[in-house]
Amino acid sequence: MAEPRPAALPPAERTVGQLIAESVRFYGEHFWAVLVLGIPFAGVDAAGIGRSIAVQTLLVWAFAPLLCASYVRASQLVTGGRPTWDAYLAALVIFLPVPILVRIYVLPAVAWFGLVGLAVPAAVAERRGFRSALRRGRELGRADLVHAIGGMAALALVYGVCRGFLLVLLHTQGDQEQAIAYVLADLVLSPLLFVGGALLYLDQAARVK
Repeated sequence: MAEPRPAALPPAERTVGQLIAESVRFYGEHFWAVLVLGIPFAGVDAAGIGRSIAVQTLLVWAFAPLLCASYVRASQLVTGGRPTWDAYLAALVIFLPVPILVRIYVLPAVAWFGLVGLAVPAAVAERRGFRSALRRGRELGRADLVHAIGGMAALALVYGVCRGFLLVLLHTQGDQEQAIAYVLADLVLSPLLFVGGALLYLDQAARVK
């Protein structure tokens, strides 16, 4: 007989490990609604495979409206708030430097999202305007800086490791089959980043109170 799952800690006490566990649990409980959030990442893969780094970077910017829409939608699913144009605009502004930061090194992008990225779920959950959401995002990021950046880093690490493992499982010899493997891996795994970011907002908001 399987042992019952331990009760989750409240957001104010949630560790990085529990943030990951709750992200996976939420994904499983809302599978189809969350899975579609990975379509933009899959689109970036499909359009960028075999192209230069410069072209891939431009493609990430080109897909920014869809990627940001996925983050706003994840924030709605997790917090129960309503999506707004202010939340979407905040997501676009926050996302602008990310393609460059990722090319330099992943950690600056992770730190950037930890510091200001929670403005998006804040705008959705708290019905804040654009500027107010950005201020709130900075406040939330500083509430527990280690947890904010550590949580984002852990989400990125889990995504990267699981993506690599899934690509090994889907490994094939043909170029076309490999391209399909990349697309499928990101379709399935990238939603964890959006859901985890929205759950991290709940953690940080509880720490501010």
